[in-house]
Amino acid sequence: MIDFGYTVSPSSAIEIDDAGLASFRQLCRIEPDAIKCISCGSCAASCTAAGFSIMNLRKTILLLSRGKDREAIDMVATCMLCGKCYIVCPRGINTRHLILSICKTYRKE
Repeated sequence: MIDFGYTVSPSSAIEIDDAGLASFRQLCRIEPDAIKCISCGSCAASCTAAGFSIMNLRKTILLLSRGKDREAIDMVATCMLCGKCYIVCPRGINTRHLILSICKTYRKE
């Protein structure tokens, strides 16, 4: 086999039908702002916790919408609730309430 200097990675496609999206739908009923997010990245750019942890609200919402609850909860657990993301959000999403709603919806039982 010839080595071209790269490898082909396995597909990372997500089967939406197989993902457990019941929790995300429940979150959207509690906090409709979860659907309003346009993934612009303003929250991630202004995040105080991002410099010290894996916190990224944009990525958290994306992971939740793909059924990857565990990764999202680990990420949101590092939020300091400082509110900078709320100030810069172009959609006016109440990010503090969204984060607390995520914690409530996905809390460990």
